[in-house]
Amino acid sequence: MTITRKIRSAIHHRIVEANGFVFVGGTIADDTSVSMGEQTRNILGKIDGFLKEAGTDKTRVVSGQIFVTDLSKKKEMDAAWTAFFGDELPVRATVGVSDLGGGALIEIVVTAVKG
Repeated sequence: MTITRKIRSAIHHRIVEANGFVFVGGTIADDTSVSMGEQTRNILGKIDGFLKEAGTDKTRVVSGQIFVTDLSKKKEMDAAWTAFFGDELPVRATVGVSDLGGGALIEIVVTAVKG
């Protein structure tokens, strides 16, 4: 099995490809001072670019894990999520957490199929 790592940071790679899957690591918004919905849209846009970098796209996303600091704002996140994925909704888990650091309200991890 070949493992390919892309976009290295000091502590991890942003994208790892292995065995036909693309794993996109936890992604937060560039501007954490905006609303949950705006942060979600920004993150999904970044993820879209990471998927393209790996040779796949959002229609091939099979799983998402979402961490939010305020579950009362989940509807904003859900609206942005469904607008982004349309009818190609992946499986998903949403978890409430106390803090993501840097003022982030949301962090998203996705797994896609290569292709």
